[in-house]
Amino acid sequence: MRMLPSASVDCIFADPPYNLQLRGELRRPDDSIVDGVDEEWDRFTDFPSYDAFCRDWLTECRRLLRKDGTIWVIGAYHNIFRLGAILQDLGFWILNDVIWRKANPMPNFRGRRFTNAHETLIWAAREPKSRYRFNYQAMKALNDDIQMRSDWFIPLCTGPERLRNAHGLKLHPTQKPEALLHRVLLASTNMDDIVLDPFAGTGTTLAVAKRLRRHYIGIERHPAYVEAAMGRLIRTRLYSAAEAAAAPTRREAVRIPFGNLVEQGLITPGTWLFDRQRRVSAMVGPDGTISAGDIRGSIHKVGAALTHAPSCNGWTFWHFERDGALVAIDELRTMAQAGG
Repeated sequence: MRMLPSASVDCIFADPPYNLQLRGELRRPDDSIVDGVDEEWDRFTDFPSYDAFCRDWLTECRRLLRKDGTIWVIGAYHNIFRLGAILQDLGFWILNDVIWRKANPMPNFRGRRFTNAHETLIWAAREPKSRYRFNYQAMKALNDDIQMRSDWFIPLCTGPERLRNAHGLKLHPTQKPEALLHRVLLASTNMDDIVLDPFAGTGTTLAVAKRLRRHYIGIERHPAYVEAAMGRLIRTRLYSAAEAAAAPTRREAVRIPFGNLVEQGLITPGTWLFDRQRRVSAMVGPDGTISAGDIRGSIHKVGAALTHAPSCNGWTFWHFERDGALVAIDELRTMAQAGG
């Protein structure tokens, strides 16, 4: 990391060693370790050593991030609270903690604790004043047009996605599902952004970044993981530019008054507008107002008055008829924002 220039990265995803407490809850009844977590890389014998290690790499992360960049750090109960404190100590500004709820968690073999069915992701900006990227509309669209929550129900990495060695065993004990990284990168990056993974493993972050047309940097010390990641990247297909683009937020979109659509001829005076069920209607005026009987005003004001609601988003409420079907006037706004 120290070889990279300062302020050169837009987003970091870090899946560091978990500082596992190797006691009975992580062992099978025959006393074997679950999922190969006895690797030396995943074991720290004291908290000060682990904290010093994390402080070092997180300090480098902050140096590498651009002023408006963000970092995602994932962990379990063994380490996530320590990581959160270090992030705040170093000046990062925590935006969210996201719970990754696993659809198919590893069972608790001894039955002495709750099944550990989630991990936590901390999403943080480089500093409190960062104008960080958040693709709100893309997340909403991904969630069936409902605002995305901070608890994500995603299965563990299984099936063909799970990389295995020549003996058919899991190549990496904690390989993350591509669905998780897809959501992370789609939420917080744009095409051509630079993404860094300082614990790249078998290259999940890099493969998803490539698919979404982000530039990527991966750091990994294990030769077998590096080889697997390289092969995975070769096999990864890029999305088209249209497929990879995240929808802009309303704050970013050019503001288009309804009257501009009338001026541009995208909708003509005298056109009748309807709600989706055709229960109410209004006529478009030459000044961009609409009228229904004695009620005249903006698309929002008239929509609220006719439905006896305190407010109304006229862009999604009102529709016009095209080829016998009702089309939301928001489609016309999208055309205008795109330049015609």
